[in-house]
Amino acid sequence: MAKSNRRGFLTKAPAATAAALAVAGGSTARAAEHEKDKDTGHKAVKETHWPGRDAPAEAPLFSPVVTFGDMVFLSGIGAHFEGDVKAHTAHVLDEMKKNLEAVGSSMEKVLKVNVYLNDLKDYKAMNEVFRGRFGKAPGVRTTIAAAGGIPGDSLVEIDCIAHR
Repeated sequence: MAKSNRRGFLTKAPAATAAALAVAGGSTARAAEHEKDKDTGHKAVKETHWPGRDAPAEAPLFSPVVTFGDMVFLSGIGAHFEGDVKAHTAHVLDEMKKNLEAVGSSMEKVLKVNVYLNDLKDYKAMNEVFRGRFGKAPGVRTTIAAAGGIPGDSLVEIDCIAHR
């Protein structure tokens, strides 16, 4: 793709993303603050996404997905049902994939992952499900056992930063 075509696409991408979310049944909120991209001179816009649901009426504690230009930030996703760490990890990664794709990214474009385990003894089992989910060249990762456990009785919680 020619350089000028890429830039043209990038200027239209936020509107296309908002339209795709509307069709998919989600909502997007744009922040009032804008910052110009140093390379293109275009304004990068902070957007909050609520894939599959409407934004809450009251100010939330956090947003599930935020984009800023070509960067995607996903808040921690947990699994709040009975099951072992493998079932929880599979569920969390499936949800992460859906959220990334809803804003024009993918698991292969993930740059940074944080994994929070309820118990470090689940490290090996979590890795069995995790391995290969981010393609052949996964991003960097930090894994810790959260002191006091994961909120909502999840055995694992994962957040990430990606590119789109």
